[in-house]
Amino acid sequence: MKPTQKLHDFGQSLWLDNITRDLLSSGTLRRYRDELSVTGLTSNPTIFDHAIKNSGSYDDAIRQKLAEGKSGEELFFELALEDLVLAADLFRPIYDDSSGVDGWVSLEVSPLLAHDTKTTLNEAKDLHARADRPNLFIKIPGTEEGLPAIEEAIFAGIPVNVTLLFSPVQYVAAAEAYLKGIERRIAAGLSPQVGSVASVFISRWDGAVMGKVPEPLNDKFGIAIGKSIYKTYRDLLSSTRWQRAFNSGARPQRLLFASTGTKDPKASDVLYIKELAAPLTVNTMPEKTLNAFAEHGEVSETLPLDGGDSGTVLAQFKALGFEVESLAAKLQSDGAASFVASWNELMAVIESKSAALQTAG
Repeated sequence: MKPTQKLHDFGQSLWLDNITRDLLSSGTLRRYRDELSVTGLTSNPTIFDHAIKNSGSYDDAIRQKLAEGKSGEELFFELALEDLVLAADLFRPIYDDSSGVDGWVSLEVSPLLAHDTKTTLNEAKDLHARADRPNLFIKIPGTEEGLPAIEEAIFAGIPVNVTLLFSPVQYVAAAEAYLKGIERRIAAGLSPQVGSVASVFISRWDGAVMGKVPEPLNDKFGIAIGKSIYKTYRDLLSSTRWQRAFNSGARPQRLLFASTGTKDPKASDVLYIKELAAPLTVNTMPEKTLNAFAEHGEVSETLPLDGGDSGTVLAQFKALGFEVESLAAKLQSDGAASFVASWNELMAVIESKSAALQTAG
């Protein structure tokens, strides 16, 4: 049995953190689904930037859209929706067989809207309607301004992937926004079955402290954060308030571990996959990490419900001056800025490629 299949059997969904037109047209994504137990995928502006910049696979579509008078952001979202609709259809049997628990793909709203609640909500509604696929998440950042948009999107019946979460407090705020939207739907007599995941970024914790802590603590911060949030997640699911929602037909907002490619060259290339195996969760991983885990990954145990040694490990980092919530706020702010930079670079790539194709006739 492949390690990916074993991890899937433990109850964790494996999603690919990548999408390109070549992955779709070559049959590689289908192979990942059929042979490596991949049951969904996530995307972001950086992924599309690399895909469009480093491939000619989008050129014909760009030419067509330019002829239709489209450009910039409008042109990009059409390209992205074409890819994600194909991916959603590829994973649709999994979505149907799991009654909507699995088989999802994700598209992100413009990161320029991270601090604009109203426009974020409007764009989320527009993108989901244009995709016209039930298994498409709209990614909305779990920033202070994003949280009201998340609640309103859920109330409107739009599935949401809450992104840019780093800490237990940030995760709880995202879960609260989701649950409020569900409770409002129940009160209004609407179906409470609106899908959502809460995406917690892992490796950036270790990147933030690399070289600033004793060697034995290298690559320990992100895993401790993951364990701590998993405990919080399981505690919330068993709470009276969540159980009341479940009794009315709601389903859990699943915890998703993101940013799980290893950044430290001295560490295992499957570190965050092995250490964050957990039932009722998702791990979305880069293609390189997925293939490495399929080749030599191991899964021997799943995350402890009580957080295991996370409290002890986090106390060691606190003693060194790293306070979780203050660092989480910085990581979220830096992450939002990084997404904006990636978005601007993506728009520049769209513009330069458009100009080159027009010049070439």
